[in-house]
Amino acid sequence: MSENLFEHFPEVSLKQWKQKIQFDLKGADYNDTLISQTNEGIKIKPCYHSDEFKKVEHSSKNDSFNICQSIFISDEKTANFLATDALNRGANSILFIALEPFDIDIVLKNINSEIHFNLNFLSESFISELLNHSKKNKLFINIDVIGNLAKSGNWFTNLNTDFDILKRLVSNNNSSSSIISINTSNYQNAGANIVQQVAYALAHGTEYLNFLSNNNINTTSINIEFSIGSNYFFEIAKIRAFKYLWKTICNEFKLDIHTHIFSKPSLRNKTLYDYNTNMLRTTTECMSAILGGSNTISNISYDEVYHKKNEFGERISRNQLLILKEESYFKDTQDFSEGSYYIESLTVEITEKALAIYKDIEKSSGFLKQLKEGTIQRKIKESSEREQEQFDTTELVLLGTNKHPNMEDKMNDAIELYPFVKTKPRKTLIQPIVAKRLAEKMEQERLKNEA
Repeated sequence: MSENLFEHFPEVSLKQWKQKIQFDLKGADYNDTLISQTNEGIKIKPCYHSDEFKKVEHSSKNDSFNICQSIFISDEKTANFLATDALNRGANSILFIALEPFDIDIVLKNINSEIHFNLNFLSESFISELLNHSKKNKLFINIDVIGNLAKSGNWFTNLNTDFDILKRLVSNNNSSSSIISINTSNYQNAGANIVQQVAYALAHGTEYLNFLSNNNINTTSINIEFSIGSNYFFEIAKIRAFKYLWKTICNEFKLDIHTHIFSKPSLRNKTLYDYNTNMLRTTTECMSAILGGSNTISNISYDEVYHKKNEFGERISRNQLLILKEESYFKDTQDFSEGSYYIESLTVEITEKALAIYKDIEKSSGFLKQLKEGTIQRKIKESSEREQEQFDTTELVLLGTNKHPNMEDKMNDAIELYPFVKTKPRKTLIQPIVAKRLAEKMEQERLKNEA
């Protein structure tokens, strides 16, 4: 049917909608009753209309997204088996996590897919050896020396040595592999609000753009990692806003860099009790990641907080993405959110507010200086404490934990991993940014009271 049915109805202006809403409120104030404000300072209105529509000229369209399986390397043969098994069961990307160098040939045997590495060490010789394997695979080495400083409080070695190693690796890289990563997940998991996450991601990344520009180095690709929370539409807009601003900044540096967005669900809102609810949270978070325009998505299992990795949990988390991709028709990820007045408006507001914070950081000599001065840590802490207070007073709800908890639910015997923040006193160069789940204090009290 080619006829446009909307032509049979008269247009209704925003003014007419507001008049109708005001009439239905029967004297109540429109602003006080229906307009709310988020922690980011964004006002949520009851309706959005083309009369005041603004759009960021950007598209989050991808050909498709990759389903990534995360694997910790403790034994090379086991890691290889888990990777090949995951690929046979629907994954098309693998993330290997390692604490120390490993046998590359064993780990990568018979693996022909996109591969990510999160290495908790910086070894020039080992990474050079990894890059030699890039002819067979698309590799993302994901070196983030600034992210390591922010998370641990220390450089791998020191500032000059870390950047010298990075310089040689990027300069000598003649493959299609990506080396530099901007890992923003820790900011989200530590409690930064969405505008802060975008602004800090941009400022964090600008340090690398300055590094590339000052050393006349050209790199073709940078990996950006985001953690996605449960504020569905805001998380879609977060990725869209970042992609628009990041492209703008790269253009200012006259750098043509492909941006690969790697997303995964947040741990901040995951719970120990009523853990099956985590599956609902991760499903909507993965949807936000897809609709925002992520290239690769790695889901987390419903029992990630307290269980060691297990076949059932990994299979469920992978199948969540497979269902979204194949059965919910997200495999051809058109920009479904484009043209939505609400999402477009959120994108504009997040863009404008994040840009203002970013400019302030750059005026203050950049992200690294503010990390060393503790400014970034203080701002994230303020945001985290506000969100924690909202959780404690049930203004922010985690179902099954601070709302409608099942007090018969017992977890003491099920815990295999320590589910709370670990404190390890050590000397650090700066105050580290520490991730913490919202439910930790409440869960610790419940564990103490279990019979």
